[in-house]
Amino acid sequence: MSPQDRIQVILDFLQTVENERQARGKDTELARRARAVRDYQAARFRLTYADLLASPDTRAAAEFFLNELYGTQDFLERDQQFQRIVPTIVRLFSAEVVDTVTLLAELHALSETLDSRMARCICGALPLTAMDYGQAWRSVGGADLRERQITCVGKVGQSLIRYTTHPALGRALRLMRLPARAAGLRDLQTFLERGFDIFGALSNPQAFIATVLERERQVARDLFVEP
Repeated sequence: MSPQDRIQVILDFLQTVENERQARGKDTELARRARAVRDYQAARFRLTYADLLASPDTRAAAEFFLNELYGTQDFLERDQQFQRIVPTIVRLFSAEVVDTVTLLAELHALSETLDSRMARCICGALPLTAMDYGQAWRSVGGADLRERQITCVGKVGQSLIRYTTHPALGRALRLMRLPARAAGLRDLQTFLERGFDIFGALSNPQAFIATVLERERQVARDLFVEP
């Protein structure tokens, strides 16, 4: 894929996110229900991974996934930063890092799209119950999109592991700190460095990622079944 094609792919994903954000900005009830979906998902993550969050070895990695990939925070600033300087990302960073950024953008687009679709299927009182959430999940369907969402999570994790197991990639990442921040890429650089440090400290990072993927796929299978 050419650099220009990479730029366009990332921009397309970010535009999807912006479209969802604008739709919620015009509909306060949709925004409220989408926030309830994210709140429920974050709470569910804490239950699903209570053991990993409690273990000294895996706590930091589980919190990283919760906050960066499953969290309830608004990534508006990061998204706007990316949109402004996607060509700079492609020019400054290695192909491996650009691939990770592309995965992050795709994951974000998938998550925002599916959250909005679920929010549109919710008509009951908030906060959501497990029954409400399950019904919305089944109403939306999209098993292929859910599987792609989980796959992206796994690939982001594998990318971070790859940085920790290849010393040259790790050194290159550190050397990018000043140029990246000078170019306005502070948030991206911080994400990559935190991921590098956290996954580098795991005793068995592959087992951690395998556990996340296995549990997320099981959650998805369970939710697609009518109780």
